[in-house]
Amino acid sequence: MDVQQFDFELPEHLIAQHPLADRTASRLLVLHKETGSILHQRFTNLIDHLVPGDVLVLNDSRVLPARLIGEKEGTGAKIEVLLLKSLGDDRWETLVKPGKRVKPGTVIVFGGGLLRCVCEESTDMGGRIVRFSYEGIFYEILERLGTMPLPPYIHEQLEDQERYQTVYARERGSAAAPTAGLHFTKEYLEQIAAKGVHIATITLHVGLGTFRPVSADRVEEHVMHAEYYEISQETADVVNAAKEEGRRVIAVGTTSCRTLETVGSAHGGRLAATSGWTDIFIYPGYHFSIIDGMLTNFHLPKSTLVMLVSALAGKENILNAYKSAVEQEYRFFSFGDAMLII
Repeated sequence: MDVQQFDFELPEHLIAQHPLADRTASRLLVLHKETGSILHQRFTNLIDHLVPGDVLVLNDSRVLPARLIGEKEGTGAKIEVLLLKSLGDDRWETLVKPGKRVKPGTVIVFGGGLLRCVCEESTDMGGRIVRFSYEGIFYEILERLGTMPLPPYIHEQLEDQERYQTVYARERGSAAAPTAGLHFTKEYLEQIAAKGVHIATITLHVGLGTFRPVSADRVEEHVMHAEYYEISQETADVVNAAKEEGRRVIAVGTTSCRTLETVGSAHGGRLAATSGWTDIFIYPGYHFSIIDGMLTNFHLPKSTLVMLVSALAGKENILNAYKSAVEQEYRFFSFGDAMLII
């Protein structure tokens, strides 16, 4: 399958550069996957498309303020370090910039010495393994010195770092936000629950690999980076009961979808309380074992995320919906509007 089949024209001015003041003020494109029909609504209309007994699955991962600016010891040269994945014992997989200045043995100092790291080794695609040293609690220091690692297509500064967190973010570990959940407020989730919709959570720590461009010419040749996930017994029970009773399971975001499908496909269409690493790559031809619908944002052309939603709703339906969204000037990507696929 040619990657070019998932390309589409996107005017640059439609890429949202900042979040809306009101989380629920976004627009909502509703796509019916069986017919391809489209509705243009507001995000607050989401509740109208949910029925008692539905299960809405949220990713409760919390984004780390993972972008650190430091100085190379000895020269004072400015170095940016982006934390990707904890390897334990204060060792992290990172991206550094400029990479040519950071070789094994290089020491980088942050916050006047509050935090230091030494580069231990180089990895594929310009990464580095570093080991941190500090006094106190690492995550508290990170909250003081780090900033949110916003995607490269966002050029404006974020005034309130919490706007790149979901209101239910709890488990620290993501390098990027599970952005489909940014539209919810606690009050709106309470309204949805009051309607009889079950709210369940999983954890998937989003890595930057999810957003790397597809470099292969053919979809089947692309390799996903692994991301860590956890599913609780409580969530497994709620979802399994829904599947047994024929009720819908709706994933909030591609990260929730990938977690549910990773575990469901390994357990015969059921969930189990488990954790691990997933590199599942969902593209057209995939048979979904758990989810029936998805709430998601609008994604980059030729990305693995466009391929995932195309697997759920059909490539032609998705490309038609995206064409309509462009014509209607929806806001795209992380801080943009939402799409409901049911």
